Amino acid sequence: MNTDTDKFMGTWKLISFEARSNNGETLFPMGQRPVGRLIYDDKGNMSVLLANADPPPMSPDVSLKSFASLEEKGQAFDSFEAYFGAYVVDETENVITHHIEGALFTNWTGSSQKRFYSFMGNRLELSTPPIKHEDLCVVMVLLWERA
Repeated sequence: MNTDTDKFMGTWKLISFEARSNNGETLFPMGQRPVGRLIYDDKGNMSVLLANADPPPMSPDVSLKSFASLEEKGQAFDSFEAYFGAYVVDETENVITHHIEGALFTNWTGSSQKRFYSFMGNRLELSTPPIKHEDLCVVMVLLWERA
């Protein structure tokens, strides 16, 4: 593996997922024990799945997600993220861009999401540009380990 593009190839296991805010607070969007997989192939395809390892349970009588209450669906939506598409690596800027074809968070479908990257042995750190919402600004930082 000579290039950064080569280093991305394969499957990665999520180690941590933090949202670091401009007020110094660290938030955990998928709880304290997130799980996930990130996959890059040599044809430029990628997919990612992120989940809270301890999601709130649905009612025992819910046999299909379409039968869940709106509250249960909202909790499930907040405890899972998934998207897939293509990717391009800019090795001069240490940026990988995910060109999203489909996503659970539908506002991302058709968008390009930039991630700054850093390799540390068998680990990969991906971070977002600052994300602003009202007075809050966060940077999402995901640490992955080669699976």
